[in-house]
Amino acid sequence: MLQFGIRGHDMPQAPFEEWVKSIADAGFCCTQLALAKAVQDFPVGRETMTPGMAMYMRRVFEKNQVDVAVLGCYRNLATPDETELADTLKWYEAHLRFAAHLGCGMVGTETGAVNREYRYEEANHTEAALDVFAERLKRVVDMAERLGVLVGVEPVWCHTMYNPERTRKVLDMVNSPNLRVILDPVNLLTPDNYKEQDELVRGAFELFGEEIAAIHVKDFAVRDSRFAEGPMALGEGEFNFPLLFGLIKKRKPCVHVLLENSIPENVMQSYEYAKRVYVECQSR
Repeated sequence: MLQFGIRGHDMPQAPFEEWVKSIADAGFCCTQLALAKAVQDFPVGRETMTPGMAMYMRRVFEKNQVDVAVLGCYRNLATPDETELADTLKWYEAHLRFAAHLGCGMVGTETGAVNREYRYEEANHTEAALDVFAERLKRVVDMAERLGVLVGVEPVWCHTMYNPERTRKVLDMVNSPNLRVILDPVNLLTPDNYKEQDELVRGAFELFGEEIAAIHVKDFAVRDSRFAEGPMALGEGEFNFPLLFGLIKKRKPCVHVLLENSIPENVMQSYEYAKRVYVECQSR
């Protein structure tokens, strides 16, 4: 069964209850929730993230039969600024507490950069940067263990955990059953390595397939040695979706699969394409 969903902030803005209903009405069964991006009609912040708010949201999602697959907290754990880090850890703690009452799959994060701007630089790919990230991620995962919540970490090429091998290394360094992986295969690709995408996808499933707990899907195209800008529907670009969906069918049935980088004009096109490929593909 394909459990297909969408990032909430990629849906048209609306009051919260209408917004959740619109996700269900579009045929999606799950969403990734970034509170500040998705919720418009009441404030969301550390002081407002109470059990009451979480339980209210949970009732609305359950009424519409929409799972919150990921509660996003994409803040820079590798920052060199200790003051910023202290504030960032408070945000993770707040999201983990909130997740425990919201009943969501996991709190999701990316893997940081060694600058305050959260941008790529060569130092992100050093062993020192990975060590810093892993140590700080372990602090977050320790909180998650105490609260009975999962943390999902998403490898991205321009960050510290930029390939399958470094992902496996971080999983081993943190060594916790509460640490899972959000796999976005396109985030591991560059204009230099995209032709090896099949090997990267298979390698990810071989190295940490057991830990994959959610999957992001989007397409891409390379033009003039650069990734083309702007959202595109699934199937319009160069990503090998039959391979990915075959692996999902064989290794990860019922995993939450979340559409990224979509716009209202191509959401349903992407959804129909995903369903067709999932039905037609052979388990690989």
